[in-house]
Amino acid sequence: MLSRSAFRAVRAAAPQRTVARAAVRSYAAAATQDSKPPIAVYGLDGTYATALYTAAAKSSSLDPTAKALSTLNDVVSKDSKLAAILSTPTLSDADKSAIVAELQKSLGAAGSNATIKNFLSTLAEYNRLSILKGVCDKFGELMSASRGEVELIVTSATQLDNKTLNRLESAVAKSQYVGQGKKLKVTNQVNPDIVGGLVVEIGDRTIDLSVSSKIAKMNKLLTDTL
Repeated sequence: MLSRSAFRAVRAAAPQRTVARAAVRSYAAAATQDSKPPIAVYGLDGTYATALYTAAAKSSSLDPTAKALSTLNDVVSKDSKLAAILSTPTLSDADKSAIVAELQKSLGAAGSNATIKNFLSTLAEYNRLSILKGVCDKFGELMSASRGEVELIVTSATQLDNKTLNRLESAVAKSQYVGQGKKLKVTNQVNPDIVGGLVVEIGDRTIDLSVSSKIAKMNKLLTDTL
């Protein structure tokens, strides 16, 4: 279990990145090898995500913690009003307590987990509720890395059906972009601005096959020619 005092130590170190990294390393040093985060994630949200990952690994609760943070991420992403409230810098102690209670309530039974409770309470105490979504995202990156997953993001003008996504997944899985023993984590994002076609992101690589990209190239060619 990650105590609130441990989170306080991380918070105190967070204003400077180099010190924050040292704080995370010193906290993780007492953990077993298996609790060491698989990759480095940066920023204040990365510092909290790293500390939370280490704590969850030490208590053998990585999967339940990942599920809880995924739920929190969905809650914040789908509720613009809540996102705005979390970013309010003038929340009173009563406001923060009420917000934490509601967030725990949204998790159901998982909300009573001591590690999650301490995590949310510490964010509230240090006025860091605004970085909750960022922490959830960074924690997701840590979990994907620990599972040997390679993220495949397919952006399309309209939602793709499962058959099309499965075909893309099979094709990419056989390509040079996916290392041996790695698993693909497929996400379909919708962006009408690309007009048609696809934008495929694999790890840190991007393949732009969108209609909007082709139009832009054509316009540039015409402009340069004229």
